[in-house]
Amino acid sequence: MRPSLALFISESGRAIADYGATLATSPVLLRAPRGDGHPVLVLPGLLAEDASTATMRMYLRSLGYEVHGWRLGRNLGPTAAILNGMTARLEELHGSSGRTVSLVGWSLGGIFARELARSRPALTRQVITLGSPFGLSDPADSRANSAYQRLGMLHVNPDALPPRERLSRPIPVPTTAIYSRLDGVVPWQACINTPGPRRENVAVYSSHLGMGHNAAVLWVIADRIAQPEGIWEPFRAPSLARHLFPERTAA
Repeated sequence: MRPSLALFISESGRAIADYGATLATSPVLLRAPRGDGHPVLVLPGLLAEDASTATMRMYLRSLGYEVHGWRLGRNLGPTAAILNGMTARLEELHGSSGRTVSLVGWSLGGIFARELARSRPALTRQVITLGSPFGLSDPADSRANSAYQRLGMLHVNPDALPPRERLSRPIPVPTTAIYSRLDGVVPWQACINTPGPRRENVAVYSSHLGMGHNAAVLWVIADRIAQPEGIWEPFRAPSLARHLFPERTAA
């Protein structure tokens, strides 16, 4: 079901509020779990660039991780340069560090992250998606669909892309889908994993455009990537901040 017009037109204002709340809670965010400093690759959403994920990357870097943007400019969808460039970037980070890479993808970036992990599971530690509609059955349900369609002339031949029904199939690495019922761009129902091992869904209060700098989202990402390699447990909200997590859809 397409998000309501009220949620959509309020996205910008709510994204600014998300950022303000994160600034106010930054001392608490710095107390998040810390991991082993492995590489993290962050992929932006449709029409966004690395600048859109700067706050997230700065935060994760402050926790000791080796955090990278994708360095592919604006996300114009599945162009040949982006599809080839993402794979090369993942291979580069894995090769230079000798370690598996955690992938964090926002919206369309999350769909890309899942398919990267599907094609290169040996290089990928886990995938975390932020409001990524990988389960979307009708493209018209996304309020970003018109922008995506306008860019279609730049995309690779549709026959070279995985069929839509494959996008929601489980990927071979642990994955956390972060979603919000207040998402004004994509239907939240399309952003959740199907039940199964090493798959989970975590709900937050966030706009779609604010997910990359929402305090609860940042905490979940930090908590997930802090897990030792080869060990994965479902997310548990911190006792003092349970109010930031409205529910966890079983997976």
